[in-house]
Parts: sequence; C-alpha cells; structure tokens
Amino acid sequence: MTEPTTPAVSAAAHPSGAGPAPADGSRAGGARGTSAGSTASGAAADRSGASAPKGGGPARGLARMGPVAMVVAGGLSVQFGSGFAVKIMPEAGALGVVTLRLVIAASILMLVCRPKLRGHTRQDWGTVLAFGLALGGMNTLFYQAAARIDLGAAVTLEVLGPLALSVLTSRRLVNVVWAGLALAGVALLGAGGFDHLDPLGAAYALAAGGCWAAYIVFSARTGRRFPQADGLALAMAVAALLVLPLGVWESGAKLVVPSTLAVAAGVAVLSSVLPYTLELIALRRLPNATFAILMSLEPAIAALSGFLVLSQRLTLTEGLAIVLVIAASMGAVRSTARASAPKAAPEA
Repeated sequence: MTEPTTPAVSAAAHPSGAGPAPADGSRAGGARGTSAGSTASGAAADRSGASAPKGGGPARGLARMGPVAMVVAGGLSVQFGSGFAVKIMPEAGALGVVTLRLVIAASILMLVCRPKLRGHTRQDWGTVLAFGLALGGMNTLFYQAAARIDLGAAVTLEVLGPLALSVLTSRRLVNVVWAGLALAGVALLGAGGFDHLDPLGAAYALAAGGCWAAYIVFSARTGRRFPQADGLALAMAVAALLVLPLGVWESGAKLVVPSTLAVAAGVAVLSSVLPYTLELIALRRLPNATFAILMSLEPAIAALSGFLVLSQRLTLTEGLAIVLVIAASMGAVRSTARASAPKAAPEA
C-alpha cells in the first residue's frame, strides 16, 4: 500500500475507478477521481481527494521537475517508503508501523492544511469518515500483507481492487479482456499453489485492494466537498485515530523508541507527504490518462524496492505475472480514456 496511497500534500503503495481530476481529487493514502469508473490504475491517482496546491515555497521548487518525473519519483517514494516500513516491522510490528505512519502523516497534514472544522454538513462528515475508514483499512491491510509476502506480489494483488472497479463500472466488453489478463497474472503468481505466497498475506493484499477501490470512490466525493487538501487531512486524522488503539495494543512502548520513531517519520514523509505533493503538482500539467498509466507501474516499482531494500528476489514466473497485471492495468486505462474522449464534430 498502499500505502498507500495513495492518490495529497496521493497512490500503491500505493491506483481510479475514475481517473484523477485535479479539481476534484487526486491520490491520497498512499494514492489513488471524479466518478468511480475510469481506470484501474488511475485509481491509484485518487488516493487523496484534494485540488492542486497553489503558491510558492517548496512546491514551486518541485514544480521545476517535469510532470512525468514527478509521478515516477512519487511512485519510487511510496514503494521505497514501504520497503523501509517492512524493515522496522520486527521491532514495532505491522500494526505499530502503520500507526506511526498514519499518526505522523496526519499530524503533518493537519499542521500544513489547518482544515476548518465548522461549516460542514452531516453528509460532508459522513463522506470524510468513510474516506478515513477506507484509507485506514487500505494501509493497515497492506502492511499486514507486506509483513507476510514480498512487496511486488503484495502490490500486484492490491492493484486488482482498482482494476476490478474500473472493469465493473466501465461496462465495456474490451475491459473483460483486460480483467482476464490480470487474472492470468494472478494465476501465474500462485503457480504451484498460493501457499508459497502465504495465503493470509495474499488475502490481506486482496482485501487492501478492496479498500483501495472504496478509497477511490470516497476520495472523489471528499474532493468535491472539501477545498484543497482539507478533506485528505481530516480523513488521515480519522484513519490515524481508528488505527491508534490497534497499534498501542500490539506494540505498546515500542512505538516511542527513538530509533523506531525516526524511521517511521521518514516512512510517513516518503509514503505520504512527498508523493502526494509531487502528484498533485504533476496533475496540473499531465493528462489524467497519462498519469494513470504511469501509476500502473507501481507493482514493478514495488518489486524493485523489495529487491534493493529487503533483498527480495522474484522468480521468472513471478516477474511475468507482474508484467501481465501491469499490462492489464494499462490496457484498462487506455480503453477507458478512448471511450470517454470527446468525439470530433462532423464537418459540414
């Protein structure tokens, strides 16, 4: 996860049922529209739910990067953040790590955004609560998966949630082909039996994908109801409050060990604050379909992070499985983008 995911000042780890819209919502939790229905990995783009920030300061310096470079850098940041998170799980536990990440990220976002708590309707608060629940569930379940299976496999399984949302809401026959390609990738990933993946870890990753799909829907709704990144900041605070008791129960005093806190702070910046900032700025200059296709590369980036940070090696079969899921995700993005593109008026 995706974390997050993600998909804002994002996903996985982390991709939009509707492709991100700069004015409505981008990538928040770790990532990842306007309406639920456009793409599998554009979903990742929705992990946030905020409009692009304006003004100078660090954002102006980041804006000097090309938009494609920003999205790729954001994906690298998310997945390498997840890699470092896995490294401290033996000390703090999976629940402890996700708790620290969400609490620190929520604190930063609340300080930076300073969202208004008054003037919102009951429907507004219901939406942000649902968004926070999806965000917390996505991150918690993904970290449980990452504690049991390799990062590349975890993100590959997680991205099936947004892909399923895209296929189900697009109602286009061609997307059934992309769904079949993705299922072929999953079958390859489980070649020889899913027991080599750890069935519980695979189940956690798939459940995280389900939360990612819900995240996409509520990210878009939150982005329409709250200005700037206010909705994301409030949802992140909700997610942190929901997960905090679980983290304290599992890890207790381990959460305040200085070395663990230092790494967790780095994970929060790498997996949440930095990628969301980069992606929000990129969305101002990058077509939604291009953004979504770039987000489709996250399983490969996650596999690279697992290899470099955690010494996790992929077999040839597992590598092919990841390629198939990425291809399915990109195909769903492109076919949905073509279907939604305005048609030229016939010449007189």
